Amino acid sequence: MIDIYHNMLWPKYKGAVFTEAFSHARGHGQDVRFFHISATGYGRSAYSGVDTSYHRYPYQILFDAPYETIPAWKVSLRLMQQVFRSRSRLIVMPGYHRVEFWAMLAACMLTGKRRGVFCDSTMRDQADRPFKRRLKRFFFRQCDGIFVYGQRSAEYVIAMGADPARIVYRCQAAALPHTYSAQTAASMRLANAAPPDAPRYLFVGLVCRAKGIEDLLRAFVDVRRQQPSATLVLAGPLVESEQLPQLAESLSLGGAVRFLGAMDIDQLAQQYARATCLVLPSHTEAWGLVVNEALSYGCPIVASDCCGCIPELVQEGVTGHTFATRDVADLTRALLQARQTFADVGATMQHCLDVAAQYTPACAGRSIMEGCLKILEDARA
Repeated sequence: MIDIYHNMLWPKYKGAVFTEAFSHARGHGQDVRFFHISATGYGRSAYSGVDTSYHRYPYQILFDAPYETIPAWKVSLRLMQQVFRSRSRLIVMPGYHRVEFWAMLAACMLTGKRRGVFCDSTMRDQADRPFKRRLKRFFFRQCDGIFVYGQRSAEYVIAMGADPARIVYRCQAAALPHTYSAQTAASMRLANAAPPDAPRYLFVGLVCRAKGIEDLLRAFVDVRRQQPSATLVLAGPLVESEQLPQLAESLSLGGAVRFLGAMDIDQLAQQYARATCLVLPSHTEAWGLVVNEALSYGCPIVASDCCGCIPELVQEGVTGHTFATRDVADLTRALLQARQTFADVGATMQHCLDVAAQYTPACAGRSIMEGCLKILEDARA
C-alpha cells in the first residue's frame, strides 16, 4: 500500500496527474490511497471552484475548511495520526516547507515507514538562507525519494544534500479540457494565429507585479513603437485592483492592451490559438504550467529565465525565447524577435506540440508511480 498526500484538491493538474498515477498503480496490482488536506484555500475559490471531474481516483479530504483557516497544530496532529494508523509501506508527503510536513516526517521516521516528498522549488525561486538550508538538507536526506518537476528542481534538491539516485523526474503536467486533441488544437492554431505584421501577445495567470506585468507593459511600449499594430491580451484575475490597468493608460497603451479577467480552460484554448506567443515575465516561477498549456495548443513562448520549466519546454528559437528576468529591454528584444522566429505558424506549432506530448498527465502519473515502486523495491533489496 502507498499513501500519497497533497495540500489541496483545487488544482486541476493534480487531479489529472493523480488519476493517471492511480491507473498506473492498478496496472501493477499496487494499492494506492490519495489524501488532500483541504479542498481549497488562499483565495483560490475566488478564481474558480473545485472541478472534481479531473479527480477520477479515490481520495479523502481531511478538513472541511480552507487550508489557511486550519490551525497548524491541528493539521500536524491529524497528519501524524494518519501516518501512525496507516499500514502503508510508503508515505509521499506534499512538501517540506510547513511545520505539518515536518510532523509527517517525524511520524514516518518513528514508525519506520518509507517516505517521499514532492518538491517544486528551484535555486532561482528560493532565497538562500543558511539556517533554512540546514533544515532542508536534513529533511531531504531523510527521504527515500524526492519527486521533482524537472532539471532545475533536481539541481535544487541536490544542492540541498539530496542523493541524486533518489530523485524522480517529470512529475508535472497541465490539465487540459477533457475533449482536448492535438489534431483539433493544430486546426485551431492554423486557422487563427496572428500574422507577423499584427502580433498578438498573450499573458495567462494572476495579473500582478510579481508576475512581471509592469515589466511587460513597459516593454510593450517599446514594441508598439516598432510595431504599431501589436496588441497585448492579459487573461487572469486582477490581483492588484486597477493599478495595472491604470499603468497601461498612463503609458498611452489604450486599446492596444486588453484585460480579460479570469477565463476557464476552454476559453483559454481560443486565446492560445490566436496568440503570436505566450509571454510569462514572472519574477519567480517554480515551473510555469501555462507554458505546458500553450505548447499543447501549438503556441510558442517568451519567458523570463527564472521559470523552472525552461530546460524541458523552451527550446531557444524553436518553441520559444527566454530573456533576463526583470530586464525590460531584453523582454522587448524577445517580443520583437518572436514575430519573425515564429512566422512559420505550421512548423512552430508542430515543434510545440511535439514537446508538449512529452509532458502529459499520463507521463507525470507514470513517473510518480514508477518512483514509488522503485522506493519499495529498494527497501526490499
